Amino acid sequence: MNAINQQKDKEQILELVRAYCDKYHKKPDYEEGQRISYASRVYDYSEMVNLVDSSLEFWLTSGRYTDEFEDKLAKYLGVKYCSLVNSGSSANLNAFMALTSPLLGERAVKRGDEVITVAAGFPTTVTPMIQYGAVPVFVDVTIPQYNIDVEMMKKALSDKTKAVMIAHTLGNPFDLGEVKRFCEEHNLWLIEDNCDALGSKYTINGEEKFTGTIGDIGTSSFYPPHHMTMGEGGAVYTNNPLLNKIIRSFRDWGRDCVCPSGMDNLCKHRFDKQYGELPLGYDHKYVYSHFGYNLKATDMQAAIGCAQLEKFPTFVERRKVNFNRLKASLVEVEDKLILPIACENSDPSWFGFLITCKEGVDRNKVVQYIEDKGVQTRMLFAGNLIKHPCFNEMRATGKGYRVVGELTNTDRIMNDTFWVGVYPGMNDEMIDYMAKIIKEAVR
Repeated sequence: MNAINQQKDKEQILELVRAYCDKYHKKPDYEEGQRISYASRVYDYSEMVNLVDSSLEFWLTSGRYTDEFEDKLAKYLGVKYCSLVNSGSSANLNAFMALTSPLLGERAVKRGDEVITVAAGFPTTVTPMIQYGAVPVFVDVTIPQYNIDVEMMKKALSDKTKAVMIAHTLGNPFDLGEVKRFCEEHNLWLIEDNCDALGSKYTINGEEKFTGTIGDIGTSSFYPPHHMTMGEGGAVYTNNPLLNKIIRSFRDWGRDCVCPSGMDNLCKHRFDKQYGELPLGYDHKYVYSHFGYNLKATDMQAAIGCAQLEKFPTFVERRKVNFNRLKASLVEVEDKLILPIACENSDPSWFGFLITCKEGVDRNKVVQYIEDKGVQTRMLFAGNLIKHPCFNEMRATGKGYRVVGELTNTDRIMNDTFWVGVYPGMNDEMIDYMAKIIKEAVR
């Protein structure tokens, strides 16, 4: 009887949550001149109901919603394994550290080994390499794709190169065909930072696949501005069972045991094996095969993610519509602006609309005008990461990283490039207003 009453009470609470969300969280219709952010959450009562439902269970750590989310995201992407983590940056940390595992033998990344990457992007694609003691090797990018220059990538190869770790810039896939071939030819790991490109596709060897699933490991972020959100959160995915085992270990304190939270002795050998120099039969739940972390997300975050996943395909389509509408309107000022171009063989799920000012157009003045008119802008993250204060010590000593060639386009992006949003909460009126203001700014 108590269980029946509990279920009835819960249903009543959740019905009130639905009504509350509809009443107090519905966004007002857009009016011209109203501030347009570069990104925002798109949600309805489904996310809030799931969140409250999870909170009423009060499990708090990863649980049934986490299992559901990992399963559904893996199925959506067409991969075998998916691990939910607490942020996209943690996903990158988890992915990179997996490559350092001694379980990988000679292919393991060791301190002093090199990883090819770019400086025109977000810092936490690179941070794990530096913190571990690997050497990031920076090469230039192309404009207007804003992704790695594959010819410079090839010149960056050395006898210390172990991996390539790069992002699909603002949803635009990098040249996966060339990068994948390069990695296979030289037996290198490939990590796809897919945090800004969830839902993007690339056709390789005649087959269209989601970005993040073509390399050895892919990562995602669910921070509020991203393609979908659970507040904070991220994911690491792979088709490689050994990498999956390592990813789970690094995510879950570095432990050797694979039992999920709240479960003991899944392997039936909890107390009868020898590990390292521990006594025979030492509790397997407290055996550590890696120097790991606790990177897990909560079940409440996963509950929001499950509701977001249901909407996600429509998010992707709206991003494409918004991108194409904005680009069509800005074609008339291509004499003053470089507009973005999708990578060949790709179908991007655009995170934003990148714009580079041509010679004679002052980026700072353009951005200030656009911001003053109520349109939020962003830089391409770090611009040139190695110019930032976090690199001061390494620049001074000339140690800890390497640059191949000149970062000419990277510096140009730092000086001349900005972007505006195309998130799925934008309607045609908002896109048209942004286009109008951008055209006014450059004229």
